[in-house]
Amino acid sequence: MQIPLQITFRGFPSSDAVEARIRDEAAKLERFRDSITGFRVVVEAPHKNQNKGNLFHTSIHITVPGSEIDVTREPPKHHAHEDIYVSIRDAFREATRQLEDLFRKRTDREQHGPPRGTV
Repeated sequence: MQIPLQITFRGFPSSDAVEARIRDEAAKLERFRDSITGFRVVVEAPHKNQNKGNLFHTSIHITVPGSEIDVTREPPKHHAHEDIYVSIRDAFREATRQLEDLFRKRTDREQHGPPRGTV
């Protein structure tokens, strides 16, 4: 099964190269493909700064059964996100980390069962 992927560009024209990079990054999440039911990526250039370059903001929304992953952090202040590819890379790293944490917690719950104790 292929990951359902929706890509949206805001504040600047779409680019085949940027879309290809997003698809490449999404393909790295193939190990979760059976669990992902929705996948939306929004790349925007909200700041029009004349002295410095635009800061790109990449947000990712992933839907899995019983949960949702949202990566919506603002770009850091050090202007590394003037490069759209850095913004995309950082957002996908965070999404990967959150997916791994979610599935690690689910696996732990399945292996150990619900917490037990007496009160």
